[in-house]
Amino acid sequence: MTAAQLALFSLLGVTLFLFVWGRWRYDVVALVSLMTAVLLGLVPAEGAFAGFGHPATITVAAVLVISRALANTGVVDLASRIVTPLSRFPSAHIGALSGVGGLLSAFINNVGALALLMPVAVQTAVKAGRSPGMVLMPLSFGTILGGLATLIGTPPNIIVAAIRQDSLGDAFGMFDFTPVGGTVALCGVLFVSLIGWRLIPAERRRRSPHQDLLDIEDYVAEARIGRKSKMVGKTLKDFFPIFDEHDVLVVGMARRRKRYPRVRVSEPLRGDDILILEGGPEDLDRCMAALGLKFVGTEGTKASLLSTGDIGIVEAVVVGDSTLDGRTAGSLRLQHRFGVNLLGVSRQGRPHRDRLRAFQFRIGDIVMLHGETERLNEAVSTLGLLPLTGRGLQVGLRGRASMAVAIFISAVAAAAFGVLPFPIALGIAAVAMVLLNAVPLREMYTTVDWPVIVLLGAMIPIGGALQTTGAADVLLDALFGVSSTVTPAVVMVLILVVTMTLSDVLNNAATAVVMAPIAIGAADRLGVSADPMLMAVAVGASCAFLTPIGHQNNALILGPGGYAFGDYWRIGLPLEILIVAVSVPMILWVWPF
Repeated sequence: MTAAQLALFSLLGVTLFLFVWGRWRYDVVALVSLMTAVLLGLVPAEGAFAGFGHPATITVAAVLVISRALANTGVVDLASRIVTPLSRFPSAHIGALSGVGGLLSAFINNVGALALLMPVAVQTAVKAGRSPGMVLMPLSFGTILGGLATLIGTPPNIIVAAIRQDSLGDAFGMFDFTPVGGTVALCGVLFVSLIGWRLIPAERRRRSPHQDLLDIEDYVAEARIGRKSKMVGKTLKDFFPIFDEHDVLVVGMARRRKRYPRVRVSEPLRGDDILILEGGPEDLDRCMAALGLKFVGTEGTKASLLSTGDIGIVEAVVVGDSTLDGRTAGSLRLQHRFGVNLLGVSRQGRPHRDRLRAFQFRIGDIVMLHGETERLNEAVSTLGLLPLTGRGLQVGLRGRASMAVAIFISAVAAAAFGVLPFPIALGIAAVAMVLLNAVPLREMYTTVDWPVIVLLGAMIPIGGALQTTGAADVLLDALFGVSSTVTPAVVMVLILVVTMTLSDVLNNAATAVVMAPIAIGAADRLGVSADPMLMAVAVGASCAFLTPIGHQNNALILGPGGYAFGDYWRIGLPLEILIVAVSVPMILWVWPF
């Protein structure tokens, strides 16, 4: 083993460890790894940033923009309407959600497909008297599976196709993945719909964390200011130190049966004014005792008090690129920046009842925000949250659905028939969507998952170093050294299983970048076609079902579904065994050696 190969293996080992550890964001880890590789001479300086202009990176960015356009114009809403009538029976309900999610994710980003259907899943589950935990994991798995069916369904397919073009001179086409990926997706959706949901722990199927968070009886209360209170004649601003001391927030105010849309912090208070306070039960008691306030009564502590007129409540999930991830509630200054209040937080189905200011947000947490509707929408968008209620169509975009679909189909057809390369066709379609205003210009950049783009741009040159340094050959020597009579089919199965295992703990795009060159090297060593090996990588990289960290969709449902870390393997393990059993004969049949 040469010094360069040893250095590359060491760098990859540290990188993979940091990915799994999760202390640093994966895009930061990838960028640091790239710079280290350049300093060590493993990646030439002139090619350090070639990954950011790689066709796979451009294609992923274009697909994200097109996905947002199809969602904004209401194309996805039309597909989701079939779910509600089928929600009467559990298997039909779950099958409809997973099936629609899988179909959508074959043509739009699978994270986007889940984001669009999650509100539908939660609302239909609550309406049917079921826990969202019964339907969200099958929905997540369905959207992941659906991406296997087409080139643009998931980043690993795009990466595998691009690496094939770099190495063999020709990329996979739009529907080359369909025979294998589509069959695997269909079998997987049938499994989660008929059997898989029954493997979810009974506690998750009974509990409804969504309703637990909505139940704010214990920590929202009305308090009346007495006519002889020391607060009369003064302003709320004068008493902010007391409210802060007890971690109580004033979220509303009423005077003479009239509720004000905003808290008037500088207006003199009067006797009989009513303040709507938020805080823990003990904090509320202590604060009200300190100020001499009196509870109005239990009839005034309903959530509806916070949803009058233009004032409302929104529940949303903290996603991977959200501003909230890793920050505390106190540091965000939501009231100052957006004019909205944080009413509650739920993590893994358990509402947070302690001090909110010190709460540090994680991916999958559910937050409850209160404020004016317009300000709520702005806050949700700016903070990068995923609302759990229907977002509706943007005004004026409904009539553009047919045009958006026509643009998308034209781009796919142009690429499929060889008129344009796929990145160019999708790039033109993305620009057309912006010109159509299906994606407003201000959303064009916010809709792109930049951490994934940085990850791809940084990892593609490192993946190339596996070939240029001969490190891939070292791995293959170890693989073939195990048995001198190893057959191509056995190697393909090993590649599939190893890739699938890595994707359960690593980002699926990074897994594809690392494993695709190894698959091509294995095919060269055996003197067979590389296509079945690459198909095994594509399937394995997109099948992350054992943990909530292997795929962003699994992380997104962790909080809303009230799942524990160990719940995923209960469905995921038999599902991955099924995928191996289905995909191996399909690959050997459709893509023979």
